[in-house]
Amino acid sequence: MIIAVMSQFANAQAEYEKFPEEFTSIIISTVNKQGIPNASYAPFVMDDDKNIYIYVSGLATHTQNIQNHPFVSVLFIDDEIKTKQIFARRRLNFDCNANLIEMETEKWEEIVDKFQLRFGELISTLRSLPDFRILQLTPQTGRFVIGFGAAYNISNDNINQLVQITKDSLS
Repeated sequence: MIIAVMSQFANAQAEYEKFPEEFTSIIISTVNKQGIPNASYAPFVMDDDKNIYIYVSGLATHTQNIQNHPFVSVLFIDDEIKTKQIFARRRLNFDCNANLIEMETEKWEEIVDKFQLRFGELISTLRSLPDFRILQLTPQTGRFVIGFGAAYNISNDNINQLVQITKDSLS
């Protein structure tokens, strides 16, 4: 029994590590000055530390919201067509802190090059637009749900490590 649980956990950990690679965009949730939520999406790139980078227009509602409240919830979720049970779609969410990457810095160049590799020639155009900026979303906490009874918190100490949710951990 213990071996089966350990194997299940190891499989979940491996699935967690690969899951974001299945996506090219994320769903993002922000709030405005009045605390009214806004759901949107953005193409992204991710580094090895699970920092998520979005390249967004300063004119977009979500970007303006982030400038006022630098907290963002992001969601990766399986397409409905890929799921056998709509109530148990695989999903990963992170609660993140957002920071602006200053334009024309070494870090900005590194990240915009990753966008260029991933999304192609459109990024050359976006580079020339003065309102586009790169935001780094740094996960603080998260949850990975594989299905019924298969939910894991993301370790606060190590964002790359799952922690099994138990009945005791919910209180």
